[in-house]
Amino acid sequence: MKKLESAEQFNEMRSNGKHIFMFSADWCPDCRVIDPVLPEIEAKYKEYTFIYVDRDQFIDLCIELDVFGIPSFIGFRDGQELGRFVSKDRKTQEEIENFIETLEQ
Repeated sequence: MKKLESAEQFNEMRSNGKHIFMFSADWCPDCRVIDPVLPEIEAKYKEYTFIYVDRDQFIDLCIELDVFGIPSFIGFRDGQELGRFVSKDRKTQEEIENFIETLEQ
């Protein structure tokens, strides 16, 4: 999974193509639990580019997007938010995949 490098990069990616941004942090135990399944999820949904957003590095972006719990996911297509799975709760692979499935409906 690519890591977000700047707020400008976020704005460019959000506006062009299909992206799922995963808001996380290295210290977050609930985030680490899903690490092993992320490559499988990425492989299953190749139409999206998955981007890791470090919550601590991009706290202003999190505030702007109302992301106050991690891990959290927001999907965008060409500048339009498709959906969000934002909470402080631990997430399962099934819950993440169900969220992605709802993005195109």
